[in-house]
Amino acid sequence: MKSEINHAKDWANCNGSSHNLAEILKNDTRVQLAGIDCDGQLRGKVMSKEKFFSIVDSGFGMSSAIFGWDMHDMLFDENNTIASSEQGYADFTSVVDQLSMRRLPWAQNMPFFLLRFTANDQAVSACGRSMIKTFSEALAVSGYRGVAGGMLYTAYPLTCRFVLTTEVELEFFNYQTPSEDGYHDQNPSKRKNLAAFLRNHQPSELRPLTDGMFGYSITRPMASSDFFFDVIDTCARLGCQIESWHTESGPGVFEGALRVCEMEEMADRVSLFKYITRCLGNLHGVTPCFLAKPVSGLPGNSGHIHISLTDLEGRNLFSRDAADPNSPWSDLANVSDLGRQFLAGLLNALPDLMPLLAPTINSYKRLVENNWAPVHLSWGLEDRRASVRLIAPPVCKPSATRFEIRIPGADLHPHYALTALISAGWKGVERKSELTIPPLSSHDPGHSTLHYLPNSLEKAVENFKSPNSAARNLLGSEFVDFFTLSREHELRLYREAVTDWEFKRYIEIV
Repeated sequence: MKSEINHAKDWANCNGSSHNLAEILKNDTRVQLAGIDCDGQLRGKVMSKEKFFSIVDSGFGMSSAIFGWDMHDMLFDENNTIASSEQGYADFTSVVDQLSMRRLPWAQNMPFFLLRFTANDQAVSACGRSMIKTFSEALAVSGYRGVAGGMLYTAYPLTCRFVLTTEVELEFFNYQTPSEDGYHDQNPSKRKNLAAFLRNHQPSELRPLTDGMFGYSITRPMASSDFFFDVIDTCARLGCQIESWHTESGPGVFEGALRVCEMEEMADRVSLFKYITRCLGNLHGVTPCFLAKPVSGLPGNSGHIHISLTDLEGRNLFSRDAADPNSPWSDLANVSDLGRQFLAGLLNALPDLMPLLAPTINSYKRLVENNWAPVHLSWGLEDRRASVRLIAPPVCKPSATRFEIRIPGADLHPHYALTALISAGWKGVERKSELTIPPLSSHDPGHSTLHYLPNSLEKAVENFKSPNSAARNLLGSEFVDFFTLSREHELRLYREAVTDWEFKRYIEIV
């Protein structure tokens, strides 16, 4: 994959200078600022321009409660050491990333900036943007560059010799946004969000944007062409370019592949892509759904991650110049030693990283057999059944050699997932790990020798939090303990919930 080095943005001549920023914002009256919480949600506020310039260099206070509660603002229990009730959910410092500026065309072209969170001048370990930035800086010191493109290159040593690049593909269902009385009145002022609609209606009453199974259809998007093309055009305007965009198999399902770039920028773009589609959906009467498994009996929404490594001339370092006649498996014949080590690192860590790739109860309902999602620890050349699909010669050009991690769903936290996966692969390189797992095609037809991945959030968290887990080794115990607490909170709420399935199945029988 060839890295995208430059992309057009409104701040192309800003260089992070507040003086230049004042010129760029001279005709604006307000800005929007947002950070990213532990569920990958944007949390922020609109601020007057005068207030913004008073804090743009020093940062401003924002309650640490954003890492003390869940996606519905319910507080975690009292064991949270990152955002503690004993400390009154004291403010973190929200640091403005000036180079993240975009303009929001649906909000009168208002300037938008992303944030990072610090406490006592130290990065908050739960802050995904800080996590991936710290890892990028460590790579740069070693001579590798995993940081975002454009001007951010100048912030890192010129000794960088190699570039890690990524691509993320997101699938998502789309529903017609209902009105107060159902679907009869599509006046924007009367539309309701799906949660409000579902208080008085069954999920089966939701209407998909289009009916039927039409993967790769070139006619179905025309039924909602205003929304379909508005997403493409708006993403391009916001420096979040879509490389390919098509319908997937399922009613009202789209897939967007975000253009190849380096990991720090890619993580931001995944968050922005969800934000863009949801905001535009509000305008077009569409509700995008990134739930991993929205509908029983249909494939779920994936969030596949592609990872590649090139030198500064663009030569792919996961590929070898000539096929290896002594390769242990033919699938690896065109993969370099470095590529094999990276793959080994991934496979060694994946069972312990599952909560970062599949973070919700619902995530594991997608990870079932025969639904285009992996269930075991596996890899294979061009094998879409595997957890890691190797894309390499002879099925592609050497320059396109990469690993596609197929476990994540569209509900992933992109900053956590990318940091975890790339650090796992890189640990394999540092240790010169040997690949011991044969490709999926070499296993017996029944796969009896395969190691299966955790099939529930509960099992995944047990692996994740264990004392010697790969997650602790790669990401540190403070973060692992925090994220464990947040996932155990989800598990507790789920255990206490009475589902429609239970009620309907047992109400007259037991």
